[in-house]
Amino acid sequence: MSEIVQVTLPKLGESIMNATVVQWFKSVGDTVQVDEALLEVSTDKVNSEIPSPVAGKIKSIVANPDQEVGVGELLATIEIGGVASAIVHPKIEEKKIEGSKQDEMRDFYSPALLKIAREKGVPLSDLEKIPATGAGGRLTKQDLEDYLSKKTKPCPMKSQPSTSNVDVERVKMTGMRKAIADNMVRSFYEAPHATLVTEVDVTEAMKLVQKHKEEFVSKYGVKLTITTFVARAICRALQEYPFLNSSLDQDTIIVKRYVNLGIAVSVDQGIMVPVVKHCQRLSLPEIAKEIGELSQKARNNTLATSDVSDGTITLTNFGMSGVAIGIPIIRYPEVAIIGIGAIQRKVAVMADDSFAIRSMMHVSLTFDHRVLDGMYGCGFLNALKKHLEQDSSLN
Repeated sequence: MSEIVQVTLPKLGESIMNATVVQWFKSVGDTVQVDEALLEVSTDKVNSEIPSPVAGKIKSIVANPDQEVGVGELLATIEIGGVASAIVHPKIEEKKIEGSKQDEMRDFYSPALLKIAREKGVPLSDLEKIPATGAGGRLTKQDLEDYLSKKTKPCPMKSQPSTSNVDVERVKMTGMRKAIADNMVRSFYEAPHATLVTEVDVTEAMKLVQKHKEEFVSKYGVKLTITTFVARAICRALQEYPFLNSSLDQDTIIVKRYVNLGIAVSVDQGIMVPVVKHCQRLSLPEIAKEIGELSQKARNNTLATSDVSDGTITLTNFGMSGVAIGIPIIRYPEVAIIGIGAIQRKVAVMADDSFAIRSMMHVSLTFDHRVLDGMYGCGFLNALKKHLEQDSSLN
């Protein structure tokens, strides 16, 4: 006796509630083994492969490429030969059904019609609502095409200038880009953002970078950059201003006593944010090594879910592109993000009223105004500035 096992989207991380289907590795009718990769999905954090929970044959594929699905929603069904062969993967939540109405309706439609419906993103529930003109009340290919043409027909507009197709380009968002967009919208509209900016003298830190860069690479295998010094300064400033290292759960502020520092890394598809775990415990060389290794994994698309989860605060360095000042959006559910701009050589007035050429850098702090006020943010930025300017050791 055969059984049908439903494969649903598993929980991929603490704050990840949905994902976008990137591609299927299997088709309807293919056989699969336990733990064999079925499909790839993407979130705003990382791409993941979803394994098969059982050995069997693909009965149906419900979630199409570029379709967004929530945790627990149906991805596909797998037919197994008997109860004994149903070896369930512990990380995938599955439900067993027999002779469901959905399968009956799927058999009622022709394969050609179902193929068009999949390509156009029309679910079975919508097919049932389309007027059918075929024999025996069946839905025909022409019925579906008529429905699609009416659905996509543009509304008449008054005296709009015509635009040739060669003048515009329509670029569909990738799964990662859409996930990033959804998360940014949620953060921007849910958390009232406020931003403060200060200028920091990083002359001494940059001297150390230039003086020890070859020795540092030879000894530790990674580059020494200003980002490393900023990461260390953030951890030290958070010891004095811990509310920036928190999250908000309704009316409760959850302050983290550990610093899991997210480092924004630009990749082809968008921005990945690998997380340096327990950054406050690490020495400067250890921070540099973690940042270097995680950044390389991000660019090689080899980050694991654990590499991008549980961040408590984020650092983004847009200065590498030459931009002096930026105001980034907080990454939900964090309450703060630090941005660093390009380092610029400027004439500055020193403490003794003399003039000197210094390496200056703007640092911005964007924070959730529900959790803390501007003066608290000012205190944090001043502490960060102090640690960057006064502690340029390599320890």
